[in-house]
Amino acid sequence: MSEGEWNLADFEIGKRIGEGKFGKVYLAREKQSGYVVALKVIFKAKLDKYRYHAQIRREIEIQRRLNHPNVLRLFAWFHDEERVFLVLEYAARGELYELLNSLSHFSEKRAATYIASLARTLAYCHEKHVIHRDIKPENLLLDIEGRLKLADFGWAVQSNAKRHTMCGTMDYLAPEMLEKRAHDHAVDNWTLGILCYEFLYGAPPFEAADENDTKRRIVQVDLKFPSTHCVSVEAKDLIRKLLVKDSSKRLSIQEILKHPWILRNADPSGSCSE
Repeated sequence: MSEGEWNLADFEIGKRIGEGKFGKVYLAREKQSGYVVALKVIFKAKLDKYRYHAQIRREIEIQRRLNHPNVLRLFAWFHDEERVFLVLEYAARGELYELLNSLSHFSEKRAATYIASLARTLAYCHEKHVIHRDIKPENLLLDIEGRLKLADFGWAVQSNAKRHTMCGTMDYLAPEMLEKRAHDHAVDNWTLGILCYEFLYGAPPFEAADENDTKRRIVQVDLKFPSTHCVSVEAKDLIRKLLVKDSSKRLSIQEILKHPWILRNADPSGSCSE
């Protein structure tokens, strides 16, 4: 599947399953094969308004080349006068964000399983010099078997060199981004620490009512573990070793996967049946 081979007439369009800044996502079926996909519809007028054309091209270019069980597949793309269409893998269980909201926080087994899956995914992406730069629960989806799928490569970049663009979502930004210093793949490792904390405590660690307070807490690595949740010493150790201001001293992906908390709790299958 590639650009130019498809058009909207090839698909039966079903219900809307998502909505974003630039358009909507629909459940769809490819008529010839009967294959069910998610069809992301992006309005060109919105791309014009936010000057996002280069970014959407980069997102397509990066995501179509990635082939990993925990990366949401981009099968194809096409466009008409008003819209760009991305033909994506359908993740039947939806956003991890919704699950976290409904449960308020995850068990250590579930949290470790997701962190291990994400670490393996990032090992693959970083090997290909792809930095995601916007990992958060809204960009993590679950397939029918409960396996994690990393989605939305809108802020991703493929580069060997250090980058300087500040991008992503405030609660998940690494200190080097906020201080406008050069950054590399270690910003994704920082986000794993943020997510690990959020999975276990139900909220990101540096969340504050005021955005400037959030920035200050991130830059100072003002990390506190509330006594309201019973979280193991090993889990806290992993979080502390990821949320390190000096990016060169954060745990590597390989070290995350060998950490005692991951080895003790993560389900090797990557799916959570709890």
